[in-house]
This record gives sequence, structure tokens and C-alpha cells, in this order.
Amino acid sequence: MFEGQPKGLYALALANTGERFGYYTMLAVFALFLRANFGLDPAWAGEIYSDFLMLVYFLPVVGGIAADRWGYGRMVTIGIIIMFVGYLLLSFPFGGDTFALIVMLLALVLISLGTGLFKGNLQVMVGNLYDDPKYASKRDAGFSLFYMAINLGALFAPTAAVKIKEWAEVSLGYSSNDAYHFSFAVACASLVLSIAIYYATRSTFRHTEGKTNPNPPVKGGNAPEAQSDNSLPSPEGQGGSDRQRIVALCLVYAVVIFFWMAFHQNGLSLTYFADEFTAHTATAGVESMCFDVLNLVAIIVIVYAGFSLFQSKTARAKGISAVVVVAALCFLGWQYAGATEDIAISAPIFQQFNPFYVVALTPFSMLIFSSLAAKGKEPSAPRKIAYGMLVAAAAFLLMMFASQGLPTPNAQKAAGEAAMFVSPYWLISTYLVLTFGELLLSPMGISFVSKVAPPKYKGLMMGGWFVATAIGNKLVGVGGYLWGDISLVVVWGVFIAVCLVAALFMFAMMKRLEKVA
Repeated sequence: MFEGQPKGLYALALANTGERFGYYTMLAVFALFLRANFGLDPAWAGEIYSDFLMLVYFLPVVGGIAADRWGYGRMVTIGIIIMFVGYLLLSFPFGGDTFALIVMLLALVLISLGTGLFKGNLQVMVGNLYDDPKYASKRDAGFSLFYMAINLGALFAPTAAVKIKEWAEVSLGYSSNDAYHFSFAVACASLVLSIAIYYATRSTFRHTEGKTNPNPPVKGGNAPEAQSDNSLPSPEGQGGSDRQRIVALCLVYAVVIFFWMAFHQNGLSLTYFADEFTAHTATAGVESMCFDVLNLVAIIVIVYAGFSLFQSKTARAKGISAVVVVAALCFLGWQYAGATEDIAISAPIFQQFNPFYVVALTPFSMLIFSSLAAKGKEPSAPRKIAYGMLVAAAAFLLMMFASQGLPTPNAQKAAGEAAMFVSPYWLISTYLVLTFGELLLSPMGISFVSKVAPPKYKGLMMGGWFVATAIGNKLVGVGGYLWGDISLVVVWGVFIAVCLVAALFMFAMMKRLEKVA
């Protein structure tokens, strides 16, 4: 699974993991913070939340254009510095007045701009690692591993956000609203770690950074423009002209808009559902164990050690893997024996399940597709994206079943002690299905862009992927506007419909897309 990958992959993945940990720690509580600190209703909180997500994913196109001119590595460094300033502003508890709102909005713009310079260009650098023919066949697997690392950072974020907020309230005596800012401050520390990893491991990926001096002096002649990785001809020789490849990418962009519109409900309407309709306690035993991140880590350890056990080539490696599996199982048994009381759970903690599933399921996904590839039956990246849309629709179908018989959100709020709540397992299961869709769509889509994009437009085309994501994130706000007097069955039905329409469009365009894949 990890064999045959360039060393630079792991370096870039770790640098991204630190940044993503801070981002998702902030995002886990952000929508609830907006409502609690500024007294915003669900629609306005959703508007700010979706506008922020839109900027985070729109500005990479600016970062891509800048990187095509000045180099990817330079933009990554500048992006981290700008993000740090933004998170620092967000970390100060200025209260809930107009001045505090303006400072928060300024912080969001800085975080968005910094992310725009950092995120897309780092992923272009990952793609550049696979322009070497030695690694070309490992591109999809490499992006799956990179995506797994992103979610490894996100896995711990909800627990960190909740625990740090509780610590600020209980130990330091901060009010509930001011305590949120301690969760935001985590991002500052994570960015310091991220940039430290980047520069400590830079030698493994320096060749992917692009231009460092657009016009280097040349002895005895004019100063020609320096060539970089992003100006070289494609080593993979994909089919189709530059125009055909750009058109194909635009078709994919159009589809993924609707996936992100649905998927990022995890921070909005699905979080509202967790807060207002899901039981606030988990029953002692397996259910309560699901909400301890250490138990989830133990499961991940079992998965990876289990793969190592069967794939290792030496007896020593197999023995170590077996010991690790047994130790993790013993830890889970000990945790189960101690899980004798119900525990309180809060809405943000549900957001840990998506990254947990991504990390735990990635090895299985890679095994399945590598097996299909060996038989010549692996679906193309565009076909995987279409399947991902169908799976996303199935996730919201599950939410539709969960919401049968429940009142509207406004009626639930007015019900008081007569309010109705459902088992946490509904959301846990929904995140599982939604993650299957994500694994089919997101890493495969990024891989497709890095492969198909004309070399001289790599930064711009990766930016296009993020613009599509940005538009989808802007549409996330639809969930906030639907949250009120509309039946929950109708709310989830909207997201089912958009996913199905997008999937059908993708299948209709499949021949054109596979021509350049």
C-alpha cells in the first residue's frame, strides 16, 4: 500500500495534516459559535458559514494563477503566514458586538486568502511528484494516501475543539461564548507545526515547487524565462487536445459543485440535526465508546497493522504487526469493560466520524481498486466520481428515514420537554455512507485534474477544481435557509435530488470524459 511512493508524498502530506487539523478544529464549532456568540438565526449563521467555505475554496484559483507565475512553493509559504494572522485574530474574545463581528469577518478573509495560496498549490506539488514516469502508475494511490493524511488531521479536530472549549470554561472560568476562541487558537499552533514540517522535509519535494526566479541571468546573452516543472510537456501523454482536456475538466467541475453542496452539510444542517434532534447522551457500552477518539484510533491501528500482517514479506514484520493488532484489541476490551455509564455528547463531536472513516477505509478502497486494476476492470476516475454522487444520495436517503415522524426544527424548538430525539447511530451511519461517496469522488477528482490539466495551466486548473468546490460550498447555505418550518424529509430530499441529477449528467458525459482520462 505504501510501497513505491515518492518520499515527497509523505512530507507534503504531513505538512498538510498540521494545517488541516487547525482548520477542522475551528470549523467543528464555527456554526454553533456564530449562533451562540452573535445571536444569529440558522439562516444567517448558514450564510456566513457557506460564504467562508466558498472563499476558502474559491481563492485557490488566485493562488494557482500566482503560482503559475512565481512558483508553488513560494505561494505555500506566504499562504501559511497569512493564515496564521487570520487565526490569531479569531483567537481573541472581542465579545459579540459590531466591532467583534468586523474583526471576525476580517479574520475569515485572511484565513480564506491564506488557504487559497496554500491548499491548491500543495496539491499541485503532490501531482508533480507523479510526472516522473517512475511513479506515474501510482498517482491515484498517492492521492488516496494524501487524502487520508488530510483526514488524519481532521479526525482529532472535533475532540480537540470540544475538550479545549470545556477546559477554558471549567478550569479558566471563561464564559461559554469566549471559550470558543480557545478552540480557534489551536489552528495557530498547528500552522507552526505545519511550516516546520514543510521546511524540515523540503529536500524530498523541492523539484516540484516550480519557478523560483522567472528571469535568471544568463552569461553572455539575454535572460530567457526559466523553465519549471509546470512548463514541461506532459510525460503521461493523455488523449485529446488542450481544449478537449479543459472542456472535460469543466464538465467534472460542474458535477462536483453539487457533491460539495451536499457533503458540507456536515458542518451545517447535519450539525443542526445533531444539536436539535439527536440524543445528547450515548448509552454505556459500544455506543459510548464511539465518541472516544482513542477508540477510533485503536480501530485504525488494527486496520493498518492487519494490512501489514498480510502484506509484510518478513517474519519479523509480520510478528510486529500481530503484536500491534493484539495490543489494540486488548485496549478496546479494556475500554469496553470500563464503559459502564452513559456519557454526554455534544453536536460537534459527530464531525469526527467522517475523517475516521476516510482514514480507516482508505486501505480497503486502495485494495479494491488495485485488484480491479490488475484485472483491467478498474473504473475510470470520471466513472468513480459518478458513483460517488449516487452514494452521496444514498446517505441523505438514510437521513430521510431517520427523520420520519420528527417535527420541523421550529416545532421541535417550541416543544420543550416534548421534543423528540433519535439515536446517535443514525448520524454515525450517515457519515459512513457519505464517506464512501467522498472516497470515490474527492481524491479521484483531484488526481484526475492533476493528470488531465495541460502542463502550462496546472495551477489554474487545480484552482478551477477549488472554484467548483467554492460554488458548492456557497450552496451549502441552502441547508440553513431550509432549516425552520420545512419538513426534514423535504430538506434531505433536496440534497438527494441534486446528487442524482449530477450523477445522471456525469454518466451522460462519460464518453467525452473518458476520452482524455
